[in-house]
Amino acid sequence: MGARGRHREDAAAPGRSGAAPAAAGRGQEVHDHQVLQRAHGCLGRRRGDRLVGSQVARKYVGKTLGDIAREQGKDPYELVLDLSIEQDNKVGIVMYYMSEKDMVLALRDPFISFDSDGTAASPEFGGRPHPRWYGTFPRVLGHYVREQKVLSLEDAVRRMTSLPAQRLGLMDRGILRPGMWADLVLFDPDRIIDKASFESPHQYPEGISHVIVNGVTVIREGEHSGKLPGQPLLGRGAGSP
Repeated sequence: MGARGRHREDAAAPGRSGAAPAAAGRGQEVHDHQVLQRAHGCLGRRRGDRLVGSQVARKYVGKTLGDIAREQGKDPYELVLDLSIEQDNKVGIVMYYMSEKDMVLALRDPFISFDSDGTAASPEFGGRPHPRWYGTFPRVLGHYVREQKVLSLEDAVRRMTSLPAQRLGLMDRGILRPGMWADLVLFDPDRIIDKASFESPHQYPEGISHVIVNGVTVIREGEHSGKLPGQPLLGRGAGSP
């Protein structure tokens, strides 16, 4: 959300090309529309971008922008701008623009590591976050490793642990070895799977029994111990201007 057209360097602007303010405004309006067309081309479809968080209009959460536009009898592009203005740009969405074919191609590349831009989540948070907040790594291990056999279990684990740690310069993590920090996840390779979905995202994965962070057991037999031993990890760029 919050799509706004940017003023291009070659756009007419008062003081630079002598264009009248009205002409400059019209150029900006056209550019705004072009940006919205590119960013929200699927708004009119049933499976369009889906709202996952809203500070004001909770009734919209879980609906697609196309659904809301039809309910209000608005043009989808107009709706995007109205929501942004009404809710002070505080609207989160899930966008559908990835290809499963491209995903599998990336998963087969041994130099690509796995991560998630989802944050820590809990059912008490509410809203409808992206399912990756709960299931990124279990999905790789359960769906793509066990079910689809896109890559091996060993390679998947390496690309979740030691490979990203090395790239970030965290040389004391990511490998089981004396002197390294003990960050461990114990899971059953025959059971692990993600359960979160776009319709019901607040679901924990299955098949994980223990989680150890910095040598301290945080999850034991699927139950939280109440301990919080985590700490920020600073990579090579820490302290850079």
